[in-house]
Formats: sequence, structure tokens, C-alpha cells
Amino acid sequence: MRRISVIGGGLAGLTAAITAAEAGARVTLYEAHSSLGGRARTADAPYRTNEGPHALYYRGPHWTWLKQRDLLGPLAPIPPLEGSRFRFRRDGKLRKVPPAAMLRLVRRREAPVDRDFHSWAAQIAGEAGARAAARYSAVAIFHHDPGSLSAAFVQERLRRTTALPPEAHYPAGGWGSVVDLMTSMAWNLGVRMEIGTRVSELPQDAPVVVATSLPAARTLLGDSSLTWHSGRTVLVDLAVRQRRGDAFVVSDLDAPGWLERFSAGDATLAPAGEQLIQGQVPVAPDEGKAVGVARAEELLDLGYPGWRDRTVWRREALAAGRTGAVDPPGTTWRDRPAVDRGDGVYLAGDQVAAPGVLSEVAFASAIEAVTLALAEQRLGRAA
Repeated sequence: MRRISVIGGGLAGLTAAITAAEAGARVTLYEAHSSLGGRARTADAPYRTNEGPHALYYRGPHWTWLKQRDLLGPLAPIPPLEGSRFRFRRDGKLRKVPPAAMLRLVRRREAPVDRDFHSWAAQIAGEAGARAAARYSAVAIFHHDPGSLSAAFVQERLRRTTALPPEAHYPAGGWGSVVDLMTSMAWNLGVRMEIGTRVSELPQDAPVVVATSLPAARTLLGDSSLTWHSGRTVLVDLAVRQRRGDAFVVSDLDAPGWLERFSAGDATLAPAGEQLIQGQVPVAPDEGKAVGVARAEELLDLGYPGWRDRTVWRREALAAGRTGAVDPPGTTWRDRPAVDRGDGVYLAGDQVAAPGVLSEVAFASAIEAVTLALAEQRLGRAA
């Protein structure tokens, strides 16, 4: 049987391990932490938070991959839009609808790769429409200035996040439920899982899929070229006592930012009588966590009146370089670090050369990495 080693037990690593095992390979997966899942881990009760807001977009290839293997599990119902209190901050006030000019950009033909989104969008929707569209798209970009990125990159995410019916779906119980199902499948396929094992040198007896963060892969492989652009985002999670009229989502069109009451569709995420709110506010390279927290609190004041007196639990963090790749003008996903690193080493994760939005990149790159590894082994045996 062919052998493959996988380093990293997040979504990319589990996808690679399952794909390789399904093809008949003997797989060993190494995970440095005490549990699998990476950034897709879900905290234990009573507050079942993800590491930042998470959603599955059902038009993505990873949705089909998971569904075919019965790995999605039950999904939380999406609150109906007309009654969900989906709100937008615009000019300092909460509004029920985004500016009409913003939606013109969704219907336009494909945006150019080599222009920044703001300059391209402003010619179609005006300055205000372009700014609103860029800031709204930050929910799928985690970057402080989406308007400065490639127009094609931002428009794809704008289309996916404004689609009706909504593309975003939520695994009941948090992303950890998907990780549990993937872990069980990997185990049943015979994947050997070395948990709590930090790898400092690559195994030499088999092809290796490095499914870690890009900085970790750069250190492990000693390859300084493994860099790409990402964002910095302040994550704010809190549980508040329930109050009638709380918003489901608050999207900031005055500056990039997003708050979502995840327990609106999944009451199991928080104790009875409480609501779990998770938010992300991108910050610039020269801004600290306090800046993002202050902006998140401004949104909370608008969407969740009296939240300070109702808060029973709170957590804050700064996520730097952990929120996926962003493509500047003139670049696409093809320009990111290649999956095939040569000498039987393959890269998987959310900042490498694979298509998709958010976690879709990790799935796509993992499948590509295993496909290339197995093909190289077949060629080697034939030679």
C-alpha cells in the first residue's frame, strides 16, 4: 500500500487524510495540539464558540465533498430574512437595507483582476456604493481595506455573501460537530492519528502533505518564499441575557465589521435565556486590539441595546495572519504559494494556490495535494 504523512489536523489535514485513505493509502496524521480541528475547533459548553465567525457556503465544492460523505451533520436553521433583524450601519445609524448602488456591483459582469475594487466599483456604483460594497464584503475577507484588493477577488466574495437564498449555513453545535464527523471517518478508514505530536523534521519514508498555517509551514520547510497577504481581525465573543428585538446580524458599512447572533438559529450554543454573539472587526497593521474592540462596542450599542448590563461572559482576541489569503490587484489564487513544493512535499491550507472562499481553499488544496502525491507515487513505481 502507498504511504502518505499529513502534518496538521485542521480542516485541510483531515480532508487530506480522508482523501488519501479513501484511495487506499496508509496515512499517518500528526497534530501538535491535544485535539483535532485547528481553527475549526468549537469550545466546550456552556458557550460553544468557534474561533471567529464560521459558516459553510453551500455552493462551494467542499459542501459537495462533505455531503457526499455524510459529514455535514444537522444544520442550524437560518432565521427568515424578513424577521431576522438583519441590519446595516450606514452613516452612524442602523438601517434595514443596504444602499441600492451597492447591489449593482453584484449583477455586473466579472470584475478585472488587475484593478483595485474601489476604483472599479466607484465607476459603476459611485463612491458611496463602492465603499459600502467593499466593507460589506469584509465578512468573507477579514481585511481592514477590502477596496484596495483585486476587484475580481472582492466581487466574487460580494456575490457569494449577498446571494439569495443565503449561501451561508451553520453546522448545529458549531464547526466542532463537522470536525468530530471527519475525525470518526478518518479513524474508520484506518488513519493513524498522532495527537499532541509536534513535527520538527519531515518524515522521509513517504510523500508529505503539510497542512499547517503558512508561517508554520515556512518554519518547518525552511522556505522563506512561503508568504502571502492576509488580514488582522479583532474577534469579540459575548453572551448576553436574552432580549426581544436584538439584531440577528449587524453589518458595518461605515467601516469593515460584522456582528452575528449565532444562537438565533442554534439555541444549543448558549444556556437557556442567553444569546451568543460573535463578531469580527478588521484592523490595520498599525492598529491594536483596542481599536477593534471599540468599534465592535459601537456596533453592539446599535444592534443590542443594554448589552453591557446583560453581558454574562465575554472574550476578545486578535487574529493576525490566520484569516485566509487576500489577493492584491494583479494577482489571483494561482499566484499564491504552490501546492507542489517538490521532492514529495505538498502544501495545503487557506493561503495557498487553490480556488474558493475562506475554508473552501483549505479543502481544495488538500484534495489537490493528495491527488498530486498519489500520482507521483504511481509514476515512481511505473519507472
